[in-house]
Amino acid sequence: MPYLGSEDTVRELRRVLSNPNVQSDPLRYRNTILRVIRLMSQGVDVSGLFSELVKACATVDIVQKKLVYVFLCSYATLNPELSLLVINTLRKDCQDSNPMVRSLALRNMTNLRLPSLVEYVEQPLTAGLRDRAACVRRVAVLGWAKLHNLQPNAEIDAAVVNELYSLLRDSDPVVMVNCLRALEEILKDEGGVAINKPITHHLLNRLKECDVWGQCEVLRILQRNRPQSEDELFDILSLLDASLVSPHPPVMAATFSLFLSLCSGFPAVSLAALERVRAPLLAACGSMSREMRFTALCHIQLLLRSHPGLMGAHYKRFFCGYAEPAYIKQRKMQVLVELVNDENVAMLLDELKGYCTDVNTDTAQAAISAIGRIGRSYSDRCLEILTGLLGLKQEHITSAVVQTMRDLVWVCPQCSSTVCLALEGCEETLQDSQGRQALLWLLGVYGERVSSTPYTLEVFIDGIRSETSLGVKMELLTATMRLFLCRPAETQDMLGRLLHYCIDEETDMCVRDQALLYYRLLHCGMEETQKVLQGWRSDPSLGVLIGRPAEPVSQWARSFNTLEPLRQSAVETESVSRGSPEHVTFAPKPNTVLSDTLNSSQVEKVHAGSDSANWCTESSADVLASDAIAPLSLSLSPALSPEEFEHLWLQRQGLHVEHGAKDRDERKDYACVEEHIQCPAIPHCSPQGLQAAMQLVNIQTLAFTPPHTLPWRVYLYTHTQHTRSADTQHSTLILGELLYTGEANRKVGGERGVCDRETADKMVEDGEEEQAKQKEEATVEGLNWRKSVRRGGEEKEVKVTLKQQPRDDEALRGFLSVLTTVLHTLSSERA
Repeated sequence: MPYLGSEDTVRELRRVLSNPNVQSDPLRYRNTILRVIRLMSQGVDVSGLFSELVKACATVDIVQKKLVYVFLCSYATLNPELSLLVINTLRKDCQDSNPMVRSLALRNMTNLRLPSLVEYVEQPLTAGLRDRAACVRRVAVLGWAKLHNLQPNAEIDAAVVNELYSLLRDSDPVVMVNCLRALEEILKDEGGVAINKPITHHLLNRLKECDVWGQCEVLRILQRNRPQSEDELFDILSLLDASLVSPHPPVMAATFSLFLSLCSGFPAVSLAALERVRAPLLAACGSMSREMRFTALCHIQLLLRSHPGLMGAHYKRFFCGYAEPAYIKQRKMQVLVELVNDENVAMLLDELKGYCTDVNTDTAQAAISAIGRIGRSYSDRCLEILTGLLGLKQEHITSAVVQTMRDLVWVCPQCSSTVCLALEGCEETLQDSQGRQALLWLLGVYGERVSSTPYTLEVFIDGIRSETSLGVKMELLTATMRLFLCRPAETQDMLGRLLHYCIDEETDMCVRDQALLYYRLLHCGMEETQKVLQGWRSDPSLGVLIGRPAEPVSQWARSFNTLEPLRQSAVETESVSRGSPEHVTFAPKPNTVLSDTLNSSQVEKVHAGSDSANWCTESSADVLASDAIAPLSLSLSPALSPEEFEHLWLQRQGLHVEHGAKDRDERKDYACVEEHIQCPAIPHCSPQGLQAAMQLVNIQTLAFTPPHTLPWRVYLYTHTQHTRSADTQHSTLILGELLYTGEANRKVGGERGVCDRETADKMVEDGEEEQAKQKEEATVEGLNWRKSVRRGGEEKEVKVTLKQQPRDDEALRGFLSVLTTVLHTLSSERA
């Protein structure tokens, strides 16, 4: 690229700069130099004027000196020999009576960046450290850091280091901060500036004298300090308390980062500091600077990982403004998802619903995705909104809704019925590949519930020659094969046409190989094909909760006040690039029952004995391998209101307490279980997280005690259905209570596993009271022995009370196995 000037221009400037008449006119001479600087800034090579500009620096005009020094510093490396001519003038200016001239000379003497000039610069810099003017000392301190950068392998002068340490007590705060920066650079190989107790208290006492960035520098360096005692630690924290609520966000962030560094061994102090920085962070979210708002939102997300309820009362501060940029709106929506609870869910969903029609498609899709994440705990309300959005018939909205529904049924299979009803006619609006992939996955997995599935797939198959998306073709193959397994008569012809095209005409090898795989799989028989294709309809893991367990502050403390929170995506952000949610590899088994879909290291299971039920603990592998439990399914319908639950619970409690003969017939159709499970982290789970986990396995929670409240209780219910030996479906209602008192239960006796009254009553009626007593004592003895083994440690336990009517021991054992697995999984994730 040619320069904007030419050799004639440079020649003309040289002639003017050498003209005595021009040199005698200060204003004209300065304007000529200004013209040289202007051409230099435009990219013109004016290095040929170096000697003329060297002469121009010998002047008393400060403005002219600044212009000349800018030129000399830019071209000094190209003219190292001529640069020596400047040193005499610079050293002379270092002794000028004007402190501005002295500081200017020192600054540009080090900015020449020539190793050959180091010996000429050291003496003026040493004198500058003792200069009476603060501006000169500021430049001299940083000048030593520049010299060290020029010769990093040179030996460090101990006298200079000691001089810099002494200047930490300089009266000028800028000199003090510059000394810290210089020492950090010079002593980099030794770990930076040494911080001890006197230096720490001196810096903290003078912190308010520094400007914003000076305070940040001091606070950053103080993170290396390690107090020797708790008294010293809390003295430092007392000095930092005012900075923790500073109106300047950078100072507040640096102070809080120092707090976290010092209080790594005091989690309670760290959590108290979280409460203190709430107000400054909320204020930063309302800053006029968009960059400041975005940074504050990212750091709030970081804090919510350890204190989910920190911003709960201020959720309205995260509502989006109309004129805000899309990246801030999307980050605010991510924060709103973390703040959802029973009290504000209606207002938050109504707010997010308004964002779904935003003119920015990315913002609209982010709002729909946020509604889907809330739907993991509040599925009915969210599905109502998502179904309503489908009626808008807008391409980007329909695509986002279908993708969100696909992800929602993967983690909440109880929503599948509503989703299947909403899919009718969606294919007419979908145009993008991601939306069509999501629709095809839903039709493949739930094709037997959607009446129009064969016709929809036939439209896709007829237009496959014009399809450009590889993902859509592969998902279409899988969906058609799955539909063929459940509706073969309607799908056989179109499947044949699809396989013929993909094998004989398709040019993409991935699609062709998948079609060949399915073709050869069909030759192996329908049974083998079902084993391969009839995979999971929902996520078999339980790590899909909307309410993430609170993390220790130490897990993210180091990343606070860095760029890492800005790079991190939102918590549990759904991936929209994948076509299928089956991203976890499992080994599917035919005829999988509900208890097989859960994985836990320790599962409580009930085995049926000859006359009574005994409790034992087995590994999950043994449970999964056992066929003792008949196939069991749980259901949330018919739903129970809180009033109905209370009435039934108290009624069952009366039956459990009374022992009269008149109630004996009623108690024959009633069972009660009381068991203790070692999962002390459960009471600290968020209500949303526990509810989402229970809903995943179709257990409905009705009432919660707030977390960290003792005694902690949860009431729940479900309907069980399982097939008995005669292939008859048997249904029963189970009511449950989880109780945690906060104390380790060390009782060995006095607790019954299953109130097996039916057998005992039968013995009493037959005149076999003694046999019933002996059998009951044997059962209690076995229970107590097993419980004493499980309670050998000091672990705290959650008491589980289950009440069932009509009685079904096998269903009760299966339900307790599922419930225990859920609690253990949540407790292990919490730990």
